[in-house]
Amino acid sequence: MSEMLKDSIDLTQVRRVLVIKLRHHGDVLLTSPVFSVLKQQAPQLEVDALVYRDTQEMLSLHPAISQLHTIDRNWKKLGPIGQLKAELHLLSALRQRRYDLVITLTEHKRGAWLTRLLSPRWSVGPDGRYGKLFRNSFTHRYLQVPGNRRHTIEIHLDALRRIGVYPAENQRQLTLVAGHNAEATLAAKLEQQGLQAGQYILVHPTSRWLFKSWTVENMAALINTLQQRGQRVLLTAAPSPDEMAMLADIQSRLTQPAASLAGQLTLKELAAAIDNARLYIGVDSVPMHIASAMKTPCVALFGPSGDIEWGPWQVPHRVVAAKMSCRPCGNAGCGGGWLSECLQQIRLEEVIAAVDGVLEESV
Repeated sequence: MSEMLKDSIDLTQVRRVLVIKLRHHGDVLLTSPVFSVLKQQAPQLEVDALVYRDTQEMLSLHPAISQLHTIDRNWKKLGPIGQLKAELHLLSALRQRRYDLVITLTEHKRGAWLTRLLSPRWSVGPDGRYGKLFRNSFTHRYLQVPGNRRHTIEIHLDALRRIGVYPAENQRQLTLVAGHNAEATLAAKLEQQGLQAGQYILVHPTSRWLFKSWTVENMAALINTLQQRGQRVLLTAAPSPDEMAMLADIQSRLTQPAASLAGQLTLKELAAAIDNARLYIGVDSVPMHIASAMKTPCVALFGPSGDIEWGPWQVPHRVVAAKMSCRPCGNAGCGGGWLSECLQQIRLEEVIAAVDGVLEESV
């Protein structure tokens, strides 16, 4: 097919590639197939990544990544001179790599500036109304499909299709490596909770964006139902005050305590915990994407965000969402009020049916 594309890139002429993704954790994890595809289709390539430092664990230990470069959002706290020194140090490290190809998967202007400063032979960026500077920074621009009509992973891979690199179906898998250290420390924490690998359901009720969360009443009722059926439940949450407060509210409504490692896990340990679970239950958040990467069956509750664009990937799953004409709206709750009626309308019975369906499918 690449013969039809007049400006395709012959990867045999490429030595080093830099892939840039400057967004949140989930967005970064969803770029992982890009690295796999490049390395599998051109094994001689050295493929590097540039991400925000707080998201680096989403890609660290990825077998297809040669070097992982990071930008620290806290550089601005160093003052103008300190920040400039940090930026110049990063630029120097990137220039030393002499990239032949730079791919930016974000409309962030930093990607455009870096592409200009690194002067690769080829460069790829998203097409859109991001300004003349952005548009003229790239030799190739890939088209995007907005409006919850195409999965984010496929949109990332469209950057490769634009240059004549077509991923096979089995090359599009998410990759996340927990690592031996995280697996060992997680195993000890599970043992303290009296849990065994493969014998529990992991429930992650929260999101950093609380408007994506189901009601505490319904989530507590779901956990109660699971435990009454004899299922072991492990609760997790990020250590932020908002998420821990929501989890405490849920726990106060349980008829019997559930095991909890909320606020106690690193991202790599969370990946190991999800990897060892029979089933993952949660909302549209990073742990749901981790479940897809670890091939753990999952039930995902969706509200304002689009399940076609952000849903579970290549894993047995059920998406539960209310049938409302306004969703997915992408808003921070109805009217921006941080309360999503579409999530409130999801009934307990629907989620239990989804759980039963996935468990039956993945026996």
